[in-house]
Amino acid sequence: MAATRKVIITCAVTGAIHTPSMSPYLPVTADQIAEAAIGAAEAGAAIVHLHARDPETGRPDQSPAAFLPFLKRIQAASDVVINLTSGGAPYMKIDERIGPAMTHKPEVASLNMGSFNFGLFPMLKRYKEFKHEWERAHLENSVDLIFRNTFKDIEYALESCAGNGTRFEFECYDIGHLYNLAHFAERGLVKPPFFVQTVFGILGGIGTHPEDVAHMKRTADRLFGTDYRWSVLGSGRMQMPIAAMSAAQGGHIRVGLEDSVWIGPGVLAKSNAEQVGRAAEIVHGLGLEVATPDEAREILALKGRDKVGF
Repeated sequence: MAATRKVIITCAVTGAIHTPSMSPYLPVTADQIAEAAIGAAEAGAAIVHLHARDPETGRPDQSPAAFLPFLKRIQAASDVVINLTSGGAPYMKIDERIGPAMTHKPEVASLNMGSFNFGLFPMLKRYKEFKHEWERAHLENSVDLIFRNTFKDIEYALESCAGNGTRFEFECYDIGHLYNLAHFAERGLVKPPFFVQTVFGILGGIGTHPEDVAHMKRTADRLFGTDYRWSVLGSGRMQMPIAAMSAAQGGHIRVGLEDSVWIGPGVLAKSNAEQVGRAAEIVHGLGLEVATPDEAREILALKGRDKVGF
């Protein structure tokens, strides 16, 4: 009998998109981020994708020092794979964004594969009152925001972490980003297996229709063949439907409060672990198994938790 396929669940626990006024359950302090990551791992996440925030205001903080308190606590409490963002917040430049990965040398770091408009301003239709002054401007200013990820930026990030043994989660928000990854693969700057995270539902990127998901997968199949590992994240209410599409088609899943603060229509998720648990239900419902952290390390050819810098 063939072995049951393993599905990696990544949990992105806080991110830089949602603000504290959007959910009382959004982790902000180092303790909250650590607790959220550990809880997500206990619920079945093999990987936790991490951002840092100012503990008083919740504003994104990409200084390496802001990451260290929760990195040490998570590492001591769990064998979960730790993935550090190099996306930071869309208004940050690449030298600031790559700093935590350069300093802490994680097993995985995210890397956005192209520039694009990053529109958060439609959220202003839902959210009218804010706890902190920066939150409204964060949304309003996105009407004129380009999330910069030029070829030079991407090459800088790849070269900055080349000696760390860190592998990348290549975040692809549109078809052209897959071709950008193919470009860097052709140049020999990235090596398979490529961990390709296709992102659906951010205004400025590809949409959330099933045909959009299928088109991204068809293109990645054609460009990379068996040299990549496919994962998806769906933003907002499409988080779980797109997770189900991926698992059913041989892919992996990303959930977490970075991507959606909801667990159902009009119902806030009370924790990252709640979303991971729902994703695990989808996996098990398809007759598949949730990958452990060590199984994820094998699938993605990671260097191991003993080789990180924290």
